[in-house]
Amino acid sequence: MWTLDHRRTYARVGGRYPSDMTDAEWAVLEPLIPAAKHGGRPRKTDMRAAINAILYLLRTSCPWRYLPRDGFPPRSTVYNIFRNFQKDGVWDAIWDKLRMELREDMEREASPTAAVIDSQSLKSAEKGGGHDGLTGYDAGKKVKGRKIHALVDTQGLPLRVVVHSAGVQDRDGAALVLDKIRNSFPWLELVWADSGYNAHQVNTAVAEIPSLRIEIVKRSDDMKGFVLLPRRWVVERTFSWFGRNRRLAKDWENLATTLQTFVVLASIQIAIRRLAR
Repeated sequence: MWTLDHRRTYARVGGRYPSDMTDAEWAVLEPLIPAAKHGGRPRKTDMRAAINAILYLLRTSCPWRYLPRDGFPPRSTVYNIFRNFQKDGVWDAIWDKLRMELREDMEREASPTAAVIDSQSLKSAEKGGGHDGLTGYDAGKKVKGRKIHALVDTQGLPLRVVVHSAGVQDRDGAALVLDKIRNSFPWLELVWADSGYNAHQVNTAVAEIPSLRIEIVKRSDDMKGFVLLPRRWVVERTFSWFGRNRRLAKDWENLATTLQTFVVLASIQIAIRRLAR
């Protein structure tokens, strides 16, 4: 239930826009922002303002050229920071660090032993999904676009996110998500999934990972309407967290890698807000 205490806890005050980071949130994120590269010009851009601009885009889903000029660096500067951090793996590195900090803050081990896997199909907008051939038709959900395929821990924090065509079935996409997963999460032992993953393709992918097993959480045939199923609801809640950001309500991007980066940014936003409380 939404109470007055909740309103005070989650209130966004003091910033120009509700998506702006507070001082406490910036204190969490600032040490993870890499310094300017050696040999180039000294960095003059206000990095806090630039990242606020990126979070504004994530939250509102406005086009890059509609980015407000008041309070943000030029859109070309913001875009270059976004794209350079993407190419250099900075966003992924920031999320990996924040996820471990957040798990430890929850009194959990930094590396999980159990996870939940599922996917969400996003309908492509008029311009979305055009340049990389990763757009397809999900016949089950009757959606033409892309899929966000996510592996999350038992707290709902994303461990790995892969964006692929909506035409790729979950049983095939699971291999992409689980590929070399042991390199990143050496203690992972168990993955929960729905009946869509009950296939030999998934079993083959799991068999290639030592000491990993998959457990199918089935829905009973006599269940009617919406039913909260054990474990599976965790990843559904994660997708609902992503859905708070209008940039992730549809697939607006020409490239799947851009959509994937915005998913990582949504995860970073969740982490810094929780760690700053």
